[in-house]
Amino acid sequence: MAPLIALVTSFVIFRSVGLLGWTYFDSWHSSLQAAVVVMLLLAASAHWGKRRQDLKRMVPPGFPNPAWVVSATGVLEIAGAIGILIPSLSLLASICLVLLLIAMFPANIYAAKQGITIGGQPVPKLGVRSLLQIVFIAAILLSSPIFG
Repeated sequence: MAPLIALVTSFVIFRSVGLLGWTYFDSWHSSLQAAVVVMLLLAASAHWGKRRQDLKRMVPPGFPNPAWVVSATGVLEIAGAIGILIPSLSLLASICLVLLLIAMFPANIYAAKQGITIGGQPVPKLGVRSLLQIVFIAAILLSSPIFG
């Protein structure tokens, strides 16, 4: 839920400073791009923080080396966040991030079915998690140059 809160809150903040005169954020698109970056960096930070063990437990059985999977997905989230901000890479980064979210979704299914907790809190039920995933994918796509 923290990535959703980060996405919405940072979008409101960036849009507000844009309306107050900071020209970089004077459009919804640039504000959304920055908010998506905040969301991705927050999500990536969990891959090496105190929630790392929880994320490793989310990796479905059959995937070798859950620690590597967690690290790799964190690196890809950071790379995507950087890519979104580089105009020549923004579209490719957006597409790759959507594919990454789709590829990581089985871990969310597994976590919901197994009742895994993250930071002591249960992961959202599968329906809620699916809705969150749709919101994150929509935000990433809307932040791409196609909509800018």
